[in-house]
Amino acid sequence: QVLLAAAVCTKAGKAIVSRQFVEMTRTRIEGLLAAFPKLMNTGKQHTFVETESVRYVYQPMEKLYMVLITTKNSNILEDLETLRLFSRVIPEYCRALEENEISEHCFDLIFAFDEIVALGYRENVNLAQIRTFTEMDSHEEKVFRAVRETQEREAKAEMRRKAKELQQARRDAERQGKKAPGFGGFGSSAVSGGTTAAMITETIIETEKPKVAPAPARPSGPSKALKLGAKGKEVDNFVDKLKSEGENIMASVGKRSTEAAKVLAPPVNMESVHMKIEEKISLTCGRDGGLQNMELHGIIMLHISDDKFARIRLHVENEDKRGVQLQTHPNVDKKLFTAESQIGLKNPEKSFPINSDVGVLKWRLQTTEESFIPLTINCWPSESGNNCDVNIEYELQEECLELNDVVITIPLPSGVGAPVIGEIDGEYRHDSRRNLLEWCLPVIDAKNKSGSLEFSIAGQPNDFFPVQVSFVSKKNYCNIQVTKVTQVDGNSPVRFSIETTFLVDKYEIL
Repeated sequence: QVLLAAAVCTKAGKAIVSRQFVEMTRTRIEGLLAAFPKLMNTGKQHTFVETESVRYVYQPMEKLYMVLITTKNSNILEDLETLRLFSRVIPEYCRALEENEISEHCFDLIFAFDEIVALGYRENVNLAQIRTFTEMDSHEEKVFRAVRETQEREAKAEMRRKAKELQQARRDAERQGKKAPGFGGFGSSAVSGGTTAAMITETIIETEKPKVAPAPARPSGPSKALKLGAKGKEVDNFVDKLKSEGENIMASVGKRSTEAAKVLAPPVNMESVHMKIEEKISLTCGRDGGLQNMELHGIIMLHISDDKFARIRLHVENEDKRGVQLQTHPNVDKKLFTAESQIGLKNPEKSFPINSDVGVLKWRLQTTEESFIPLTINCWPSESGNNCDVNIEYELQEECLELNDVVITIPLPSGVGAPVIGEIDGEYRHDSRRNLLEWCLPVIDAKNKSGSLEFSIAGQPNDFFPVQVSFVSKKNYCNIQVTKVTQVDGNSPVRFSIETTFLVDKYEIL
């Protein structure tokens, strides 16, 4: 083998983090590192020293050393190139080259070291590839978290419905002068019915727990195989313990999914007839202006929880003037929709499904018309000596919209430190690990339709693209709304609730 180990140690030879690429005992690696400082001659400028069995290739880093331990027959030129890559990796994960900082990020460094060397030989990778490999997302984890969030929302909605039923039963019993039904165990109630109903209502509202999907049945018999992506009870217990100790546990589903969960949370007063209007936009602009492509998809989802309202019609108001293409569900009466803008089933005697989300109307808009851009972003990087001054501004074109949790993400050059912020509307976050500057604005609406950010940093104009934008909104882009719901028989009005969401699928300035 060529490369035996890579380590970060102090000037006295104390190992802070070490990764062995061959079978070596802890005693041996600690002995090799402890002997390393004694072998160096202070008067010489070599970057390697040798013993009878190994060669040390090293680079000083302030109060520390980055050391590679290799065999004596390894190629010294390749070892020096590998050493430079190791030395560039450390600042990617550690803000300061100090012992405490190295120890805190030891696992991140070990994962990065494993991307550089495999089985003692250097892999053909660069710094950008290492960063990509170590931050690889898990699609299965995202799916699992999204499913779990959906189950939690459904569980909360179900608990609220149960609480309402219990409160209604208690009120009905009091109105009729009867004793409210007891909920005690084994046919006996420990307290009066009305008090019990109130207590159970409070308990359900305060201690509601998310539903967890039951695990699929598997053949019986012992199994010692590793299960990738599985979450056992010990994980949930660990998370619960952290929460009980006051830790703030956040789900890392990605920014857009987290924000979508906040907007898509079920409304407090969810009626028996409930509709979700959701739109997603995918947009690509050029940095010098011009819309390369904009595509928007929308859908109306109908959810009916009471079979009394299963035979209904939705009155749709479409005031869109941009040429949106509409498409109804195959079971919806297209003639009725075209003539009267009403969504009803082809067979009026049939009912909509109960307790399930049904898509009844979809629409699509695809355009390259620049005036259709909802939020324009203008980014102007200009070189100034060794630095680059960047001016970026936004302007809301569709004043009827209200965009929440807006994040404008600007990429930064790697290895040049933090940007110097000049003027800014809103707030910013600097992600040194991913080399990003996030410009955060809580709300953009007609009262706050424009703003700007100025900063300077070393780099070239091309380093600051593509700029990405994310936001959520409770107002949809296409002016399509459900204004009324009526019964098929008798045309009597029906109470309904709506939640509207406008999300970003992709929003880039290239």
